[in-house]
Amino acid sequence: MTYDFTSILNRHGQDSIAVDGLGDGMGSSPARPREGFDSIPMWVADMGFATAPSVVEAMRARLDQPHFGYYQARDAYYEAIMDWHRTRKGVHDLEREHIGYENGVLGGVVSALGALCSPGDNVLVHSPTYVGFTHAVGDHGYHLVHSPLVLDEAGVWRMDFDDMERRIVENHVHAAIFCSPHNPCGRVWERWEIERAMEVFEAHDVYVVSDEIWSDLLLDGHVHVPTQQVSPWAHEHVVALYAPSKTFNLAGLIGSYHVIYNPWLRDRVQREGSLSHYNAQNVLSMHALMGAYSPEGGEWADELCRVLSANARYAYEHIRDTYPGVTCARAEGTYVLLADCREWCERSGMSYDRLVRAGWDVGVTWHDGRLFDCPGSVRIAVSVPHAQVIEAFARLDKYVFV
Repeated sequence: MTYDFTSILNRHGQDSIAVDGLGDGMGSSPARPREGFDSIPMWVADMGFATAPSVVEAMRARLDQPHFGYYQARDAYYEAIMDWHRTRKGVHDLEREHIGYENGVLGGVVSALGALCSPGDNVLVHSPTYVGFTHAVGDHGYHLVHSPLVLDEAGVWRMDFDDMERRIVENHVHAAIFCSPHNPCGRVWERWEIERAMEVFEAHDVYVVSDEIWSDLLLDGHVHVPTQQVSPWAHEHVVALYAPSKTFNLAGLIGSYHVIYNPWLRDRVQREGSLSHYNAQNVLSMHALMGAYSPEGGEWADELCRVLSANARYAYEHIRDTYPGVTCARAEGTYVLLADCREWCERSGMSYDRLVRAGWDVGVTWHDGRLFDCPGSVRIAVSVPHAQVIEAFARLDKYVFV
């Protein structure tokens, strides 16, 4: 490989929540490991890899110009986004006017819901549910309505379209959050699935906020279909949210964007986003995006996806072959897997709380599934060097699933 995805970075003391945020009392963070074990960060959805050299080079070139006053986004920023969507996602109708800055995807979700809903309104979301949606929706006075995903005979997570429709009607839903690819289930939706979901939403006048932050992290050849491109209705009724942060490990720099084709909807969402007077881009995050969305950044992302594919494949096969009573769907995108441990706990007599803590004790910092509306499961991020994935499961073999 051209790029380094094997070195284990020392992130301690380098502002990293994933390694220094353990046991900080925030509730969602794993406890620190017991003496004798280092931590393997598998909870926060970031990566243990150095970011793409093209990103660092773009930022360094800007730092060589030592002036950081008020600025406006360059044409090259918008061109980089349009080029990336054209070459990587097959989108040919994206223009500069359709793109708007967001400090973060969750902020974009809130802005979109503010344009579409009133406090107290119900918002449909699939469960298991990303914990960020839970907080962002609830904190702003909306109520989540969960439509559970179901595992089919082949162990693939699927939407239950009849359930979605029933919950929309019963709860007078007018806005939905769609996660594509899905976190924490790791599904990359097929085109027919997205088309069918949009037909349900169209039939009931439900606007859609589509979180597509994971859309460049595709495993084993799976293909992402942008939600807005599946139908004329979706094109005009979907707010799509993107960022380079997941793909290039840039969450600490802040910088996301929305794509909205409908001018009426775009004006309303942009107005909502402007009300805090804080939804403003950092000049270095702009240059980081341009470095990421470059040909060199694309080559790095392609190698990354091969590394993550191998990690996810190893984790899935190890769980399947080694831990009777633990079930896990094969991840198709993202770098997270959701392992259902309920049957194993019942067989072994170990409580779920004890199981979660047993992993933490030996430095496997997986995430408690209750945060994702999935009690009895753990979410595991395999976005670390392969050697650490192997070590994590060796510890689980020896100390946890025994």
